Amino acid sequence: MSFAKITAIVRPTVVTAIEETLHEAGVPGMSVTQAKGYGDYADFFRKDWMVTHVRIEVFIAASRAESIAELIMEAAHTGLDGDGLVAIVPVSAIYHIRTRKRCREDAC
Repeated sequence: MSFAKITAIVRPTVVTAIEETLHEAGVPGMSVTQAKGYGDYADFFRKDWMVTHVRIEVFIAASRAESIAELIMEAAHTGLDGDGLVAIVPVSAIYHIRTRKRCREDAC
């Protein structure tokens, strides 16, 4: 059983497109939170350089992680500075709190 966590930091304007894309791809769930920070793209007009983006997190079978990351990038791409980033990290296990059962790759 091998899982991955995909974290995408994207522009707020592309979140709906990503949600629709992931739903159509059969992704079973995702979390969306507001994020604030700076990286390659910083708001130099602000004293703290911070930019508001959105963090999307998806837990998925490791075998699907690359293809899901590609879908996210396709939906989020504008070609402009500040498009964001996508990271994939391995996850050793996922458990449902309600049932206290460990998820299987084919059913989580």
